[in-house]
Amino acid sequence: MQPIPPGSAPTGSRKKTTETRRWLTRRVPKEQLYRLAPPKAKPTRLGGLEFADHIRTVLRGWWTWLALGLVLYSKGWWPLALLAGVVSFILYHSSSSTHPAVYPLETELNVHSKRFRTTLAGVTGAPVMGGNDVTIYNNGDEFYPAILDAIEAATASVTMEQYIFWDGRVGRRFAEAFAEKARQGVSVKLLVDAIGSATLGSEIYTILETGGVQLAWFHPIHWYTLHRANNRNHRKSIIVDGRFAFTGGAGIADHWLGNASGSEEWRDIQIRVHGPAARAMQSGFAQNWLETTGEIISGEDYFPESHVEGRVEVQTILSSPEAGTGAAGTMYMVALQSARKELFIANPYFIPDSRLIQMLTRVHDRGVNIRLMVAGAHNDTWWARQNSIRHYGQLIQAGVDLYEYQPTMLHQKAMIVDGLWATVGTTNFDNRSFALNEETNVCLHDAGLVAQLRDDFMKDLQQCRRIQLADWRRRGLLQQAREWCASLVEDQM
Repeated sequence: MQPIPPGSAPTGSRKKTTETRRWLTRRVPKEQLYRLAPPKAKPTRLGGLEFADHIRTVLRGWWTWLALGLVLYSKGWWPLALLAGVVSFILYHSSSSTHPAVYPLETELNVHSKRFRTTLAGVTGAPVMGGNDVTIYNNGDEFYPAILDAIEAATASVTMEQYIFWDGRVGRRFAEAFAEKARQGVSVKLLVDAIGSATLGSEIYTILETGGVQLAWFHPIHWYTLHRANNRNHRKSIIVDGRFAFTGGAGIADHWLGNASGSEEWRDIQIRVHGPAARAMQSGFAQNWLETTGEIISGEDYFPESHVEGRVEVQTILSSPEAGTGAAGTMYMVALQSARKELFIANPYFIPDSRLIQMLTRVHDRGVNIRLMVAGAHNDTWWARQNSIRHYGQLIQAGVDLYEYQPTMLHQKAMIVDGLWATVGTTNFDNRSFALNEETNVCLHDAGLVAQLRDDFMKDLQQCRRIQLADWRRRGLLQQAREWCASLVEDQM
C-alpha cells in the first residue's frame, strides 16, 4: 500500500468534503439567471405606465405607508403613525400578486381553427368536452324557474357555490327548495361567500338548518385570516346530480326577478349545461368545499358516469387567484386577440389596463368591428363606474364602439368572437375578477348558440346610448376629480 503524500487526504474524504460544499458553488451562470439563454429577439411588450399611473402605484403601495408611519413615529406623532401603519397593514393584505399577459400572441390564431381550441385548453387547463346540451336563459323570469325545476327533480345531490344569496322572496324560495330536497334524503351542500352573502338572514338560515341542508361560509373574516380576506368566491354555480350545471352573472336575490323591463329588474344571462361538462363545475365546487370544510365529496351522487346528452363542445374555465394568473383573464386575452371579423363584449364593470387597450387597438387595426356594452347610470357600484368612465376616451381612440345600457343595471358577462365562439360566466373585465376572485366561465364552440347570444346582444344594443369622444371630453372637472379619487382603489374593482 502506497503511503499518502503529506497534505493530501484520502479520496473518499476529499469527495465527501467536495459534496458538503456544493452549495457554495454557483451552479447557474449569472448572465443566465434572469433571462433566456441563448437570447432571442424580444417581442413588443404591451402596457406602459403613464406618470399618473406611477403616482397611483406609489399611493397604493403598502411600503409607502409603512415608511410614512416610521417617519411620523420618529417625529413623535404616534397617533398618525398608528393610522399609517393600519393603512399599510390593510394594503399589504389586499394587494394582488398577478402575472398578467404582457406580450401579444405571436401565432395567427383564430376561432375557426382547431389550434385555437387546443391553445385555449392548454393555457387555461380546461379541456374541450363534447356531448353536451346547452340552454341559454335571459333574465330572472326565465332562469329562476328553470333552476328551481332542476332542484326539485334532483335524486342524488344538489351543490351550490354562490357569491350572492340574499334574504327576500327569491332567497326564501330557494331555501325552501333546498330544504325540501334535503328532507327527501338528497345530499344538499351550499357554499356561500362570507362577504357577498352576509345579508343571508336568520329566517333563511333557520329554513336550511331545520331541513338538514349543509351550509358553509367561504373565507369568513377573522383577525387570523386577514391574509386571505381579499380572495372572494364570485362563482355562481348550481349543480344537480352531477349532470346539470347552471352558471352566469346572476346570484340569488330579488333584483334579478322580472324581465329587465324596469330599473329594479337587472338584465342578466344564465346558462345550463347538461352532460359531461357539468362535471367541471362540480370539480370547482368540490375543491372549494374541501378547502372550507375539510370534506372530500365523492361517488356517483356527485360524479356520475358521463353520458352524451347533446352535440355542443364546452370548455369550463375555473379561475382562482391561487394560480397566480387567473385562467379566466387568460381566456379573455387569447380569445379577443383571435378575433378576425367582430368582437362583441357585454360586461358591467369594464376597467381595462394599458395592455388590454393596446390589445384592442391591434385588433381594431386589422379590421375587426369591436362593440363594447357596459352598465350605464344604473350601475350598482359607484367606484367601478368612475374607474370605467375614466378609460372611455382611450377605448374610443383605440377603435372601440362604446355603448351604455340605459333601462336598468346590465349585469351579464358575455363575449362573442366572429359569430362562432362565445363565453358566458361570472368574470368581470377588472382586476378583482382576474386576480382576486374565484370565477367560472363556460366557453361555447357552437355556431347556433353563439348566434343566439349575438342576437340577444344586438337587441340589447338597441337600448343603449353610444358614447362619443367629444361628449366624454366635455365632462366637467368635478367628474374628473371623482374618477381620480376612484382610481386609487382601481386594483380592488
